[in-house]
Amino acid sequence: MPTLMRKTLRDYRRALIGWTVGICAFAGGYTSFFPQIRANPDLYSQAAMTKYPDGIRRLLGGLEDITSGAGFLQAIIYQFFLPLLFIMCAVAVANRAIAAPEESGTLELTLTLPISRSRLLLERYAALALALFAVAVVSFLVVLLAASAVDLGVPVGRILAAHLGLFLLVLLFGTLTLTVGAITGRKALALAVTGGYAVASYVVNALAKDVQVMDWLSRLSPFRYYSEGTPLFSGVPVVDYLVLLAGTLVLAMTAVLSFDRRDVGV
Repeated sequence: MPTLMRKTLRDYRRALIGWTVGICAFAGGYTSFFPQIRANPDLYSQAAMTKYPDGIRRLLGGLEDITSGAGFLQAIIYQFFLPLLFIMCAVAVANRAIAAPEESGTLELTLTLPISRSRLLLERYAALALALFAVAVVSFLVVLLAASAVDLGVPVGRILAAHLGLFLLVLLFGTLTLTVGAITGRKALALAVTGGYAVASYVVNALAKDVQVMDWLSRLSPFRYYSEGTPLFSGVPVVDYLVLLAGTLVLAMTAVLSFDRRDVGV
């Protein structure tokens, strides 16, 4: 592993440990509630449909099938809360790749080393991708163990398919954060752009089925390609996941080209 990549991972380690613990605690803790729902399906199904108005239910994935194992995982774990936490983790870590060291003045020192700007960015991006993959693997194992402990009845392959989509979604938003940081060198702007796009794209995708004007806008939403294929029910939606991967690659290339040409004061 290249030296700069190792150093970047060391710089990430405390933040990664904290985020991993939080994400896994959420996933394991909420999955443990499923036996109560399974024991009282009518009660919880009715409560879910009456407690939340239609708009909120759409944002949370519908909640209609919350009493089945796959429906529970989709609505409670994979539809909203776990992606939210994981995207926050990706944004926080990605901002430390370029924008944070540039604002603190340490990036200029790093750029005096005998390596090209493109190599520096690619090694830090590789460290980001590897870090997010590690969080994804650990959280997948936690969800798998929790699902087995409460007998959710969802095949391992379906959970893996959903978690793969989660990783690709989060990697795209992490790459977007790094790209904005590479273009502007500003942490706050990178956070604002990624956060604003994440919220807007999620809402647009959630309302697209009911608001016709938003249907075409949802094609610009990563959440469409993350959830439209329902991997917990149907397995890996290959085409949708390839769209997420393609978007990530375009953003990464944009980051390399922009950072290579921009004046960062050295």
